[in-house]
Amino acid sequence: MAVSKAIVKCVPYEDSSSKVDEWYIEMQYENDSEGDSTYYTHTFNTVVKQKDDAGNANFTLKAKGSWSNADLVAICPVSQWDAVFASQVASVITSPPAVSTPDNGFSVPS
Repeated sequence: MAVSKAIVKCVPYEDSSSKVDEWYIEMQYENDSEGDSTYYTHTFNTVVKQKDDAGNANFTLKAKGSWSNADLVAICPVSQWDAVFASQVASVITSPPAVSTPDNGFSVPS
């Protein structure tokens, strides 16, 4: 299984001092290549605020131009998304549910 993942959308929210205090991020996962029988894709998204509900910092305030791709990936729940995507691929590609077929010629036993 060759999985690739990439951030496909980022929306910064800036405070009054032009520092990012919230991000909306979308990351697309792809299993194998489009057209392959094992191809599967899913896009995850998250909103990450600079501080969580308890007041703990999730990231340091800085200008949007100071953020790198690695910085953005680091604030995403990637390990959780990895597990969910692997489960999705398993249920859709590698271990799909059995397909039942009807036996229209079945006769009710007497």
